Amino acid sequence: MKRWLAAAVLGMSLAGVARAAIDTYQFRDEAERERYQQLTKELRCPKCQNQDIADSNAPIAADLRREIFRMLGEGKNNEQIVDFMVDRYGDFVRYKPALSGRTWLLWFGPGILLAGGFVVLAVIVRRRRGSTVQGTNELSAEERERLAKLLEKEQTHD
Repeated sequence: MKRWLAAAVLGMSLAGVARAAIDTYQFRDEAERERYQQLTKELRCPKCQNQDIADSNAPIAADLRREIFRMLGEGKNNEQIVDFMVDRYGDFVRYKPALSGRTWLLWFGPGILLAGGFVVLAVIVRRRRGSTVQGTNELSAEERERLAKLLEKEQTHD
């Protein structure tokens, strides 16, 4: 019983530490808070890769959240903040990268691969259908004669 009590106390004390890691920023108004939340949800953590910086506990995500808060305080708009992050960390930092010469493969690559797969599948199916149709053609004269001989042999044995 003492072990369970000690584990419970330890768990509660660690929960307090986890809460202390949450960012607490003072915003001028609710609109600025919403912009901050939108930006932190829109940008990807460079370390975690599939997690936005709002949900990431990585130190770099905390730095990025602090940087966004600083830039909001300086009066920069969302586009300027996102451009700064893209310049610093590349297009990867955005969940929805802008369509450009560098990102066209990212946007259209999956569709091109899917269409290519369907084309390959169609070619394979057509070739198989063609080979089965060719296999059902009429027998040549030589093959018919040989078949007739085999059938006659079979009838004479019965």
